[in-house]
Amino acid sequence: MNIDLLIEEAEKKLIPTFTQIDRQVKQHLQKILTAFQDHRVGVHHFSSVSGYGHDDLGREVLDKIFAQIFNAESAAVRVQFVSGTHAIAACLYGVLRPGDEMLAVAGHPYDTLEEVIGVRSEGQGSLQEFGISYRELDLTSEGCIDWDGLDRAIKPETKLVLIQRSCGYSWRQSLSVADIQRIVKVVKQQNPDTVCFVDNCYGEFIENLEPTAVGVDLMAGSLIKNPGGTIVTAGGYVAGREDLVEKACCRLTAPGIGSSGGATFDQNRLLFQGLFLAPQMVAEAVKGSHIIALVFSELGYEVNPLPFVPRRDIIQGIKLGNPKKLVAFCRSIQRNSPVGSYLDPVPAPMPGYESNLVMAGGTFIDGSTSEFSADGPLREPYIVFCQGGTHWTHTSIAISEAIKAIINLSES
Repeated sequence: MNIDLLIEEAEKKLIPTFTQIDRQVKQHLQKILTAFQDHRVGVHHFSSVSGYGHDDLGREVLDKIFAQIFNAESAAVRVQFVSGTHAIAACLYGVLRPGDEMLAVAGHPYDTLEEVIGVRSEGQGSLQEFGISYRELDLTSEGCIDWDGLDRAIKPETKLVLIQRSCGYSWRQSLSVADIQRIVKVVKQQNPDTVCFVDNCYGEFIENLEPTAVGVDLMAGSLIKNPGGTIVTAGGYVAGREDLVEKACCRLTAPGIGSSGGATFDQNRLLFQGLFLAPQMVAEAVKGSHIIALVFSELGYEVNPLPFVPRRDIIQGIKLGNPKKLVAFCRSIQRNSPVGSYLDPVPAPMPGYESNLVMAGGTFIDGSTSEFSADGPLREPYIVFCQGGTHWTHTSIAISEAIKAIINLSES
């Protein structure tokens, strides 16, 4: 089998899809450009304030730009957020109080939230240890939202509904913005005061609108994913209702400080530039996901999402069904990465995850998933999750070698 020819043919079949993706880039970029113009971004915004970070003009303008792009009342973009999980946790701890209930409506949440919630581990100050109860609404057998169950799921004590946009490490469809809008409508019909919160990781600049444009009260994400444009070195954001954003910031810093503090450590220029680059970088990742989906589906593997299907995030899953194939795939991706190509990924524990993981991440920014990377938990059915990519051609090169490694494994 000529793998390179197979990939080349897939690229040709995807030309119309790529053209449509490029049109969407233009729409997103126009929105960002307008926001930059409206707020008169200049080189003086690239300077930072030391110490407490009070009156950082660049940070304040960047917050306003994020809010405008996301159709939100307010936003806070901070390098102090260690990860997307940290930004999400700040929102949850900021909004929820003892006696409140949090309801996850898209099935079991991402692994790293288990310890935040208190599903796994004790003694670390989880939500449950602070008297906040947790409940989740299982997905249907088809992996979809249980709309009938959701229609009667909100209780008087349900303060916040957690909506995880991306599939995470589960084999389900990621949620569309239309799905999220419908969830908000169903929840608000039962209790208008219930906060609808979205984990927006991996979803920014995929569709024309973000969740905060369709009624979501609060959302959070990571800057080493989509909105950082592959160049932001660290951080996260929260966006939504002004009062809720401030509550999340009070959890990040302290009550009385909130969003007014937080030095940016001379990162402002990268934060602005990363946002400007983000639509193009997201598009490259999406193109790469289509290539992976088409090639592996033609090789007989189950993929999620399917090729040619409109994307809802930048994650592409492949059900390899075998731990050796999972490890071989990730090792090939690592060998075809620009950084650390000499390293050999091995399954190992990771902070926040229950299962051992094998991860290929030869990225310029450590842990970046807006750059091309692949990983998966060592558990059945041994799914590898690919995400990111600064150019779809890199994805093509890397998966060509990964397929060859899997074939060699099968033949040995």
